[in-house]
Amino acid sequence: MKKYKSLLTGLAVVLILTNHVTKSSAQRRPNTRFAPYSSVSFGAGSSHYYGDVAGYRRALRATYIMPRWNVGLGYTRQFTPHFAARATFTWARIAGDDYTFNKNNVEKYIAQYARNLHFRNDLKEFALTGIYNFVEDGRNSNQRAKFTPYLFGGLALVAHSPEARTPAPPDNEPYEARRWVKLQPLRTEGQGQPGREKPYSLVTVAIPIGFGARYRINELFNVGLEIGFRYTFSDYLDDVSGNGYGDPALLEGLATKMADRRFQVIAARKANGPDRYAPIKQLFDSGTPDQQLVVQDALTTSARGGSGITRDGYILTNLSIQYVIPGKIKCPPIR
Repeated sequence: MKKYKSLLTGLAVVLILTNHVTKSSAQRRPNTRFAPYSSVSFGAGSSHYYGDVAGYRRALRATYIMPRWNVGLGYTRQFTPHFAARATFTWARIAGDDYTFNKNNVEKYIAQYARNLHFRNDLKEFALTGIYNFVEDGRNSNQRAKFTPYLFGGLALVAHSPEARTPAPPDNEPYEARRWVKLQPLRTEGQGQPGREKPYSLVTVAIPIGFGARYRINELFNVGLEIGFRYTFSDYLDDVSGNGYGDPALLEGLATKMADRRFQVIAARKANGPDRYAPIKQLFDSGTPDQQLVVQDALTTSARGGSGITRDGYILTNLSIQYVIPGKIKCPPIR
């Protein structure tokens, strides 16, 4: 009898201990279900243009010769440990200038130098992108990875309107010298003339792709750095395409000065632009017959831009601060 009592007592102790261990293990076992979370961001960086005025074939020079700025806001939703979606609005300025881009090698790039076009363009970009994180997050925002490199890609809508400075006019010209004016209404490539295309749209679609990395500062903040290329479906971010010069007899007003700038002596983009015509004259006067022919062709060609097959694009770099929205907000007790 005593043996049975001892056995029952032993079983009871084992059951109690087992139950306690099971509860403790359950409490310590992590919940593997991922809790999605959101973040908002603000960032700024540089902008780099590629197109007819700064060609893809000289991409390295195009990247560093005339960088401009961008600022942006973003909202990101992390759906899984690896995948997120993001909506961003970015205001970016891009710019290009034939004189600045080619002044150090006039002989080799005489056609672009003689063309003497320039522009600036403020882009308003709204983008939706998907993000793949190479390092997975923990089960919630508090357990996200310390350092996360990622890739992104998506679709963007871009509003734009290229501008250029007016030239220095004679005293009797009815416009203000070196004033920034919008180019699309001037129809500088003869848009709308017989046999020409209609004026180009000031809204286009772009494909953003790139890579970046984020670093967790604490439970609520990250810092991020990324670089992304935008390939657009427009060849007119710079107001230059492959349609050539419009018929001067059909151009009106300021368009007659802004469409063909090959014979303007002063580079107009800067307020006190230098004499850009002297190198052309020197190359023609002292060059070989072949060089003289190249100069002559550059000043008389009907080509204004490239073929139009390759569209304009731009790169954006961005350094951002990201605020992680807490998953649960505790309300203070009502007293």
